[in-house]
Amino acid sequence: MPTILIVEDERTMQRLLTLHLTKEGFETITADHGEEAMSLLSSHQIDLAVVDVMMPVMDGFDFVKKLRESSTLPVIFLTARSDEKDRIEGLMLGGDDYLSKPFSKGELLARIQAVLRRTYQTNRNLIHHIGKHIDQHIDKPEIFSLDGIQLNRKARSMKVDQVPISLTVKEFDLLLFLFEHQGQVFTREHLLTSVWGLDYEGTERTVDTHIKTLRMKLKPYGNVIQTVWGIGYKLVDIE
Repeated sequence: MPTILIVEDERTMQRLLTLHLTKEGFETITADHGEEAMSLLSSHQIDLAVVDVMMPVMDGFDFVKKLRESSTLPVIFLTARSDEKDRIEGLMLGGDDYLSKPFSKGELLARIQAVLRRTYQTNRNLIHHIGKHIDQHIDKPEIFSLDGIQLNRKARSMKVDQVPISLTVKEFDLLLFLFEHQGQVFTREHLLTSVWGLDYEGTERTVDTHIKTLRMKLKPYGNVIQTVWGIGYKLVDIE
């Protein structure tokens, strides 16, 4: 599963990028500026960086200058600037592509796909994964099973030990998201953004409440949703 480093100081844009990429199956790591991003490179296996140009502490251009001293990690610049001079400078510094704001989700994913394919063209497993998660025409699993739980995406239904269990719309959406990313840890903020959307004005307590009711409805399998203290929640196999 490719991991994308998002280097962006604007939190709304950071959350939007995280939402889009996570929904396409990518792992994401975020940094607020270039210095923080440099510190993450030594502790994480990253496949591509999406980097805003204008940031405090260390901007995108300075980050890539520093990065290129020791790494060939592919980089896509993001910027509100449309000046050709800036685009040329970014590419000359070692950027692999340049995307001007505002941009569509489809364009972002297409650029990421193209850069990863060019960079890792000899890695067939990665190429297969990229195609699987970006190609909108490939169907996602319809049925998820874990322990005694069965979740049907198309029917939007759940059974526990073959007994149908009623879920609210958001309970189903939350559980489906966790099934789609089994084993991954998500913060409450990330879950709130992914399931309820960026415009939702509720608090992170909403996530806790829905997790509590889901655990009750999952009955003996409630522990498949585990609390990761200080971070959030993840879905695991308990049997």
